[in-house]
Amino acid sequence: MSWAVDPDKAALLVHDMQHYFLRAFAPGGPAASAVANIQLLVAACRTAGIPVVYTAQPARQTAASRGLLMDFWGPGLGGQPDDDRIVAPLAPAPGEAVVTKHRYSAFHRTDLNEVLAAHGCDQLLITGVYAHLGCMLTAVDAFARGMQAFLVADAVADFDRDRHHQALRYVAESCGMVTVTAEVLGTAAGPRR
Repeated sequence: MSWAVDPDKAALLVHDMQHYFLRAFAPGGPAASAVANIQLLVAACRTAGIPVVYTAQPARQTAASRGLLMDFWGPGLGGQPDDDRIVAPLAPAPGEAVVTKHRYSAFHRTDLNEVLAAHGCDQLLITGVYAHLGCMLTAVDAFARGMQAFLVADAVADFDRDRHHQALRYVAESCGMVTVTAEVLGTAAGPRR
């Protein structure tokens, strides 16, 4: 399989890059390099007219809203005032979609599919955290919807190297392409038609 990023069909997804989720990483660790690479991708996509879409989980969800996530992760966001804010270097620009999500996949019970369809996108460049949870499952759901998923290996982060590699391997073997920031920058540099 040899999919290629097409600036006329692609959208960039910045998945769950909120303070709450990034606190799991040591300063200067894998999240720092992911943030730097996502910044490059966001800037290039904005310049090229490629839609940039964000996901964000809400703070202070009820137990009913959290569902089974409560069993694995507890009450979630809301312990600190900035938990639900997307980190400043990646803040959405006016007019960019921020999809509210409650489960791992960015497609589950959200309007992401409609947002992408409105832009005429059938390719999704996936960045963010955590690679083996939301990012990987978003790639699976994109595939199930007939959308080409590109997991940007150096623009996703995870708790450890094994989980990161698990996500890359799974996507590459079953539902999408694994790429890196430099490749995306090279192919997405042209403006949309």
